[in-house]
Amino acid sequence: MTGVLVLAGTPIGDVSDAPPRLVAELATADVIAAEDTRRLRRLTQALGVTPAGRVLSYFEGNEVGRTPELVEALLGGARVLLVTDAGMPSVSDPGYRLVAAAVAADVKVTAVPGPSAVLTALALSGLPVDRFTFEGFLPRKTGDRARQLASIAAEPRTMVFFEAPHRIAEALAAMADAFGPERPAAVCRELTKTYEEVKRGPLGELAAWAGEGVRGEITVVVAGAPPAAPQELTPAELARLVALREEAGERRKEAIAAVAAELSLPKREVFDAVVAAKKAVVPNAVPAAGEQAAETGPGKG
Repeated sequence: MTGVLVLAGTPIGDVSDAPPRLVAELATADVIAAEDTRRLRRLTQALGVTPAGRVLSYFEGNEVGRTPELVEALLGGARVLLVTDAGMPSVSDPGYRLVAAAVAADVKVTAVPGPSAVLTALALSGLPVDRFTFEGFLPRKTGDRARQLASIAAEPRTMVFFEAPHRIAEALAAMADAFGPERPAAVCRELTKTYEEVKRGPLGELAAWAGEGVRGEITVVVAGAPPAAPQELTPAELARLVALREEAGERRKEAIAAVAAELSLPKREVFDAVVAAKKAVVPNAVPAAGEQAAETGPGKG
């Protein structure tokens, strides 16, 4: 039988956030692949657990070469536990290659859910969280960063970024240039740690604040682009929309109401556009009997 690959979330700050299952997996896994074995050692000491299996390093510099070794262990029946320095493996951390290789080898992959800087920052930001996108780290080079931000300037969903403390000021300034200085955002620093801080405000103000220096692990949450302003249509264009619905079989009253609802306009405005269009074709034309009363009575407009 093949083994199991276990992706385990580790604390992003407060070690007491470690789930009980993480402790059990650390104690029983046949192999533990850790992003930093020294940080793993500090974690196991804090949790009071002694790993029984082999401990291997698995980080960006060696994951290409070490992935086949771990897959071989999985195919041999080993239970392999993958942990990173903080948070969930694969989320802007090593793990994706191993998961993809395990899936390709038809090896079971499961997870021990744990703390996540992305979700924690979202929850604390005060920004909409019903839809969001994770953008990870921005490119380090100025031009590459500007191009990437420009490509997502119209993104309507809330966006989450990771950033290094020595680059946060220029990253926020670049966001203000790309998204506008008034775009709401939140800079979440040292989440769950002693000096946790969440700074909220427009991107322009946050960029100025960060210029004074910011320390620690940082997650940035930025509001999505506001909805585009509705396109203004001329009276002739409004009348044409009503005419198209009439040609499809709708009564004029229903067509006027439907166009008004679709464009978030008062029904009176659409009705006036239809009347104006009729007058342009037949001077001194008047609405059909009862039509004006129906459209201008109580509750209309």
